[in-house]
Amino acid sequence: MRLRTKAAVAATTMLGTGAAALAVGRVGSGAALRPRRTDGPPGFEHAPLTVHDVGVDRITLTRTLDTLLPGTYGLLGADCHAAVGEVLSDGAGTADTVARRLVRITRGDLRAGTRVRMTPQIHSRDPGRALAIPYADGAIPGELGPLPAWFVHGDRDTWVITVHGLGTTREHPMNVLPLLYRLQAPVLNLAYRGDEGAPRSPDGVGHLGATEWRDVDAAVRYALRYGAERVVLHGWSTGATMALHTAVHSPLRRHVCGLVLDSPVLDWRATVRALAAGRVPSFALPLVERAVEGRAGLDHAHLTEVVDPRRLEIPVLLLHSKDDRVSPFGASRRFAERREELVTLYAGHHAAHAALWNADRPRYEEALRRFLTPLV
Repeated sequence: MRLRTKAAVAATTMLGTGAAALAVGRVGSGAALRPRRTDGPPGFEHAPLTVHDVGVDRITLTRTLDTLLPGTYGLLGADCHAAVGEVLSDGAGTADTVARRLVRITRGDLRAGTRVRMTPQIHSRDPGRALAIPYADGAIPGELGPLPAWFVHGDRDTWVITVHGLGTTREHPMNVLPLLYRLQAPVLNLAYRGDEGAPRSPDGVGHLGATEWRDVDAAVRYALRYGAERVVLHGWSTGATMALHTAVHSPLRRHVCGLVLDSPVLDWRATVRALAAGRVPSFALPLVERAVEGRAGLDHAHLTEVVDPRRLEIPVLLLHSKDDRVSPFGASRRFAERREELVTLYAGHHAAHAALWNADRPRYEEALRRFLTPLV
């Protein structure tokens, strides 16, 4: 009886451990495969911030590493959005708070006690209402159904297709839209599978660009059908990875004349670990990796092939912050070193993941202008 009892206890413990492992893996993998936009984009603090005071041209927030970052950012709440500028040095903050310039409240109402998250998305709504830039709504035929897109007309025959990344929406690429508009480049800013208004992925999860790139391919096909001779793909985070997939695998890749890769996810395992950190114990991170690989059906060899710069024959502008906590800068540095003749590396500082433009807009836009001018 004692042997049978011990065996039963051991079996129950193993089953319990297995169930716990599955639960941990599922929780951690959800952070990478199903990021909730209400949680804000990865790379910023997980916990929401509290608004302490709102003035005519300033806002006081909880003091964190994020609220002390240089530059311009968005604040996103349940029913509000605002843009904030530089940290004010006039003593308005305290040991627990920081005052920043309030650029504008774009939606809803901000008051003391409002809970918000920082985001690189400084604009809300569409290009017309946010930037007074004329645009048209489009619907790109994708393999899962119509993909909503904003189209901004330009006189060039090289189009720029912009692709947002993890935890953001097509409002994020509007940060660079005024520059692209001044360059007279037509811009196609698309929503892809899983975005609001776009079809869901059949399994309900993201695939870190491994399947989503086919929606970018559909956007390339759409652009060529409506007058583009060539396209430049500009992606952020997993959107940059999707651009890489397209440049390597698309049957239309000969029409892609340049890539702008902002904070690309080149080491998916490192990014998965970063996204799961804080949500699961560190010893469970290998379980999360396996869970992501299984749930998303990722092929590690295929993903490694895609991020091999030897597959590329077009110029690349690679922008990455050395302080990126989601996608390690080292992977981008190695990528650039392997194809120095093709890849221009812009190394930023003091910027969260996919927020280089926010940290230093003039320097970012000058690098982008120099890269795009000979292409468009």
